[in-house]
Amino acid sequence: MRAVSAIVAGGLLASGCATIPTPVAGTAPPPPSATYSAVGLERVLGQNENALIGLMGQPNAEVTEGTGRKLQFASSICVLDAYLYPGKGGGVPVVAHVDARQRDGRAIDRASCVAALTRRAGGR
Repeated sequence: MRAVSAIVAGGLLASGCATIPTPVAGTAPPPPSATYSAVGLERVLGQNENALIGLMGQPNAEVTEGTGRKLQFASSICVLDAYLYPGKGGGVPVVAHVDARQRDGRAIDRASCVAALTRRAGGR
């Protein structure tokens, strides 16, 4: 009987030593920032509103918020959002960033979208 008690006590002791690891408190590292290539966007980045209209025709939508302005151009292939901001010293707003997507919201290469928009009716 003593042997059985010793085995049960040993088992209980051993099971008490097994611990479940707990996560360490802290913050997760931020996800890596996406990098976008500007190749193929030379005709758009750094351009003012008049240059964009000359290249792609009249925008389909315009939004102004603070000193920023978004011009949206659309074709049967894609939608391009061009974000214009004045430089640090002020001046004429120019395109600082562009986003592009297919009509259904799926991703598309930004340079491919610019190329498609320059060939749409109204663009040059």
